[in-house]
Amino acid sequence: MTRGPGFLRETGDEAFRAGLRDWLAAALPVAAGDRLGTADLHGLAFRREWEDHLCRSGLSGLGWPEALGGHALSLTRQAIFHEECARAGTPLPVNMIGHGIVAPTLIDYGSADQKQRYLPRILSNSEIWCQGYSEPGAGSDLAALATRAERRDDVYVLNGQKIWTSFADIADRCLLLARTGGGESPRAGISVLLVDMRLPGITVRPIRQITGEADYNEVFFDDVEVPADCLLGEENGGWRIAMAAANYERSTYFVPRIVRMQAELDALVLLAAGTFRHGQRLIDDPAVRSTVTDLSLNVQALRLYADRILEMAEQGVPPGVDGSSVKLLWSENHQRLLDLAMDILGPDVVLGPQERSAPAEGRWNRDYLWTRAETILAGTSEIHRNIIAERGLGLPR
Repeated sequence: MTRGPGFLRETGDEAFRAGLRDWLAAALPVAAGDRLGTADLHGLAFRREWEDHLCRSGLSGLGWPEALGGHALSLTRQAIFHEECARAGTPLPVNMIGHGIVAPTLIDYGSADQKQRYLPRILSNSEIWCQGYSEPGAGSDLAALATRAERRDDVYVLNGQKIWTSFADIADRCLLLARTGGGESPRAGISVLLVDMRLPGITVRPIRQITGEADYNEVFFDDVEVPADCLLGEENGGWRIAMAAANYERSTYFVPRIVRMQAELDALVLLAAGTFRHGQRLIDDPAVRSTVTDLSLNVQALRLYADRILEMAEQGVPPGVDGSSVKLLWSENHQRLLDLAMDILGPDVVLGPQERSAPAEGRWNRDYLWTRAETILAGTSEIHRNIIAERGLGLPR
């Protein structure tokens, strides 16, 4: 494998980290230009540009087998990659579904033709993917999904609705769950389809969020004819694939979020140190200091949890309830952090998200509003508490 920067071939993890850090320090300012240090760095346009730049530079397919164009990096090195990108302040990717979920699912369950058809386009970032799971009546209870795909000769006729589908408005393809049969269990009769989002009968309606953005969408399928060769795996065998897909990259999923949360906490301390109220720096207020201390301890606990999950994944052990614990600790503490930011900003909170005259160009305000969704997405806090209680502690349902 010769594709990509030289640090990919370093034999030691710390040499790999140092080479990556140097590469990011040189590449990001050139790619970002005038957007460096501004809210535009995290806008959709540059997020796509930066992801394209990474892929052109050979920094995609990090964990894929070399035979499929990847680098076959260990989970530890993949975690280092995500950690250093977050530390450098790079924007979150747009095609995270394609790279983080669809690609490993195809590698494990796709036919030879499907791998040849889709993987090169994910590797080059030339196709954006979304994920059609949640429905109005099947959010956290995924097994209750009602979207149906009926086999008719060489097509599946697809009817139904998906909701909260991130980036469906710009996606080229969708990894979609649909009911193709019956069975004794609600989980039976579900199949996975690889759906071209340009097919006739697909309607996408963006959902305007409280931040003013529209990353989420409703997607309607009305007699959409999906070619039968777009079935992934066996018909009615989709639940097993969906559960496997849910575990992909879970070991590295929270690494960049924890690093970003630590950076936000550091920035929050500086904000509190430079903000005066009633003649006193807010960082010297006992209530502020107490909350900052609690947040610091929990960020450290998060990192230990993430390290534990990574170690387990390296040994082939599923994360179990630790994944739920991390999700809870991250989402609820991230909300606490941004709650404190709003208290510190005081009257400036009325300037709104992404207001250029607000502190940090409104990023504090925008991120506060965004965190309202974090205890809902990827499973609600209530669902994860039930998982911990029933599967971890053995409590009755």
